[in-house]
Amino acid sequence: MKKAIGLDIGGTKIAAGIISETGKLLKRAEVKSDPSDREHMFTRVVEVVEQVLNDSSFSITDIEGIGVGVPGKVDRENGIAVFQNNLPWAQFPVSDRLRDQFGLERIEIDNDVYTAAFAEWKAAGGNKNETFVYVTISTGISCAILHQGSFFRGAGFAGEFGLIPILSKARGPKWGRLEKAAAGPAIAKLAETVLEETLSTKDVFERYQAGVPEYQPIIDEVTDYWAQGLYSISCLLDPHQIVFGGSVIANNPFLLEIIKEKLKSYQISEQQHVLNRMSVSTIKQDNGIVGAGLRVFEEN
Repeated sequence: MKKAIGLDIGGTKIAAGIISETGKLLKRAEVKSDPSDREHMFTRVVEVVEQVLNDSSFSITDIEGIGVGVPGKVDRENGIAVFQNNLPWAQFPVSDRLRDQFGLERIEIDNDVYTAAFAEWKAAGGNKNETFVYVTISTGISCAILHQGSFFRGAGFAGEFGLIPILSKARGPKWGRLEKAAAGPAIAKLAETVLEETLSTKDVFERYQAGVPEYQPIIDEVTDYWAQGLYSISCLLDPHQIVFGGSVIANNPFLLEIIKEKLKSYQISEQQHVLNRMSVSTIKQDNGIVGAGLRVFEEN
């Protein structure tokens, strides 16, 4: 059984996993990030790789390579983390540094949303005759598109779903970007504004599910924003399948039925086939490390 290490690197935490070529997560480890300095951050990456190996029965000689997902813009060909909002790694040579550190030739690097999407596509069957979209709603909002088994990247910035403009109806007609209006922090901010109470995003969903009346219009508004954005995807791509991930959706799977109902109200009948193939991630927070690891086994 071939094995790879998958890394999911973020500004808050770094997760590592040993992944089989079938996508099974054999061992997992996690450490806190240290974004105070680029070298301190890399040291934490080394630590989590060593930790996941030490916690397992494998050594680095059992590993085929390392796959890495990092936020922001990535130069995949040269293995460089080009730009990130939450890491001190501008123009950081991730692949070369990992090769030097661990002696493995095969190092694959990509944007973290793309690595998560790859895991979800594989878990969904990896159909190379379809168009597959992965949508993540968490601290931010983004998506990745696989068409006939390959990522659609455009000129390098495709998939920035959170930048799509949506129309806010609740407080007067006003245009805004989807991520600013309906990502996790925006949901908490909306609730605070409407209810004049300090709340977390988790509080909002818990009280909605408990049936507290004041929270019903908040979730109604947020899910309508998502549906507006998703309708753009429906029109432009007409995807065969959409999988949702990110903490907001993965921790609140009941939202899927609300999203379907609202999206259906925008669609014409020829677009509604996708409603039956919309689902919430079953891999959840591990999709980034699983997808990164699986990329090691793909042909270049």
